[in-house]
Amino acid sequence: MTENTAPVELPSEIEEHLDHYVAAFNAGDADAVNSCYTEDAVGVWEIGNPLNGAARRAFLKEFLAERKPTIDADVREAYVAGDTTFLVVDWTMQITGEDGGREHLRGVGLDVLRRVGDQWLYAVDLPFGEEHTSTR
Repeated sequence: MTENTAPVELPSEIEEHLDHYVAAFNAGDADAVNSCYTEDAVGVWEIGNPLNGAARRAFLKEFLAERKPTIDADVREAYVAGDTTFLVVDWTMQITGEDGGREHLRGVGLDVLRRVGDQWLYAVDLPFGEEHTSTR
């Protein structure tokens, strides 16, 4: 079996989408973050509780406002098939915890993006594709 150790190379449009998402997320701009999703996108930020539509948009808005998160993300694997992309993303995040202190999270996200017109948008956002950890 051959092991591929080459860095992941993404089409520039997907890189631009990811850069825009991270910048909007770190700025706390809920409208800009929500614009990175298809209308029917599913977000699974709590295992077993997928959200879509207005519930997904409201969750993101509340999370950004209350937890004041910042995120850093690196694509580990990417698979592009026509108008669909599957990403494996290593991420770290800092959020304001329940006690007001900063909490550090990390995980591996599994994301599906769909090309809509000339842009790529999240169709499925599963940030906890592997068990996450948190530290203070």
